[in-house]
Amino acid sequence: MFRTEVHIPSANLYLSHQHKIVTIGSCFAEVIGSKLQQQKVDTLVNPFGTIFNPISVCLLLKAASGKPYNFENHLVEHQGIWYAYDLHSSLSSPNKAELLQQIQQRLQQTTEYLQQASLLIITLGTAVAYRLSQTGKVVANCHKLPSSNFTRVLLNHEEAILAFEDMFALLKLFNPKLKVLLTVSPVRHIKETIALNSVSKSVLRVLCHQLEEAHEDVLYFPAYEIMMDDLRDYRFYKQDMLHPSELAEDYIWQKFVDAFYTSEFKQFINEWEKMRRAVTHRPFHAASEAHQMFLQNTLKQLHTLQEKYKIDVTAEEQVLQQQLRS
Repeated sequence: MFRTEVHIPSANLYLSHQHKIVTIGSCFAEVIGSKLQQQKVDTLVNPFGTIFNPISVCLLLKAASGKPYNFENHLVEHQGIWYAYDLHSSLSSPNKAELLQQIQQRLQQTTEYLQQASLLIITLGTAVAYRLSQTGKVVANCHKLPSSNFTRVLLNHEEAILAFEDMFALLKLFNPKLKVLLTVSPVRHIKETIALNSVSKSVLRVLCHQLEEAHEDVLYFPAYEIMMDDLRDYRFYKQDMLHPSELAEDYIWQKFVDAFYTSEFKQFINEWEKMRRAVTHRPFHAASEAHQMFLQNTLKQLHTLQEKYKIDVTAEEQVLQQQLRS
């Protein structure tokens, strides 16, 4: 045996397609969220863009839970583009009013999802953050502004705990049934040096452990441990040697599903994979009788899955209908 497999006990969540999910945090939140969307789970994925540090994540969740926060006071203009210090650079605009409108739309969308969600997945990327030199405020993104505007810090553990506790209390008032699943991102942040990355991940892991111990509705998924111990080999990384490869992502995803989803959902994944291949199939002779019959049969199977699992198959149905002869 030349590996140490990470075994994850069942969390007794038994999630299914009927449970809405919200993901927020580092790029690994997007990986898990995108895979959930591919499996037809109603999921809101990283609505504020990639957010790496726990203080910024908590601030955004508090704002979405109704705590007043004036984003306009934390905007900055750089080279003709307006940015928000609390959001990723993908949320930006040449027009200040337009950016504020974008932010309000994302907040409203997140609020609506959080009210109905069964699970909130928070993926923490790093405990290394940047504070505005003038105010000391932690920013989510420096937006390539001059480095002299910021001071790099390793976040204080007590500060992170207090931020989460404040946020979690608001969330539970907002949606008492909501559970929170914490993960530490397996992506290596060696821009800050390998040594500091290790310290940073340690801070985040201790934070997650203490919160899981303190709250019944806070769970932990060991994505970081799976990558570091189970998949301990550079062949499981992309070319940058920092991000998990597609194979590694799929392996971690399977561990996630096994721990938190029903056996019926696992059965659906197998059936849906065959359907996805059928929908994306491109024949040499699209107008042939054989392919037209294949399309008709695939449509019937698609509608059977729709009825069986109560999923939205509009997009797949349109793809197939476009290929059918009138």
